[in-house]
Amino acid sequence: EHQPVLAVGFFPEREKLRVRTPAMSGSQPAVGVLALQGAFAEHVAMLKKLGVNAFEIRNPLELTKADGLVIPGGESSTISLVAEEWKLIEPLKKWVSESRPVFGTCAGMIFLSKDAKNQKKNGQKLLGELDIVVDRNHFGRQKFSFEGEVTCSIDNKKHSGIFIRAPGILEVNGSTEILGTIEHEQNKAMPVAVRQGCMLATSFHPELTEDPIWHEYFLSMIKEFKGKKFSP
Repeated sequence: EHQPVLAVGFFPEREKLRVRTPAMSGSQPAVGVLALQGAFAEHVAMLKKLGVNAFEIRNPLELTKADGLVIPGGESSTISLVAEEWKLIEPLKKWVSESRPVFGTCAGMIFLSKDAKNQKKNGQKLLGELDIVVDRNHFGRQKFSFEGEVTCSIDNKKHSGIFIRAPGILEVNGSTEILGTIEHEQNKAMPVAVRQGCMLATSFHPELTEDPIWHEYFLSMIKEFKGKKFSP
């Protein structure tokens, strides 16, 4: 049964979590978190708990320091608008077109997708590489946010997922693989986590739980990647 979520967007401890520059050490990957809006500080905190060099990204130069990229949840149209204003759209498109490791959660999944339904008027720019069709706010408005069990094929177990104005995945196309499903209304196995090559995406917010499975899986994807450093 879905459990209601009380905190649905603003996190008073965020300032304590922020890390603006990478602390390079050993052979750990450097993971940049797009910090334009949304739950970026929580991703940084989760990654640092795993011993990773995690830092915030706000410009193309910072993107060159990353081995992997996280695009967090938040307001998808706002993230897109700010990325455009700060001249990040083209570098981000180049990143995903080069099949570099990227993890999009909630709004980040929308941003990665090829097609998004029920967008705001005039829509938003999408990076357009993840071959899925998503429905914005598919699970309802903020008051319908919930915590539910995601059946995960990574370890064949159930893991908690926090859904906040979450997008739904309507179609999974091409080589995209379903990694997680949830029972929702009449759909006994609705996709909520997918992977396509070096792209990982979830409808929910794994960074708001204590469960590191999705971030650990993303780190394994980064370690598999053999490409050169990024140049925007």
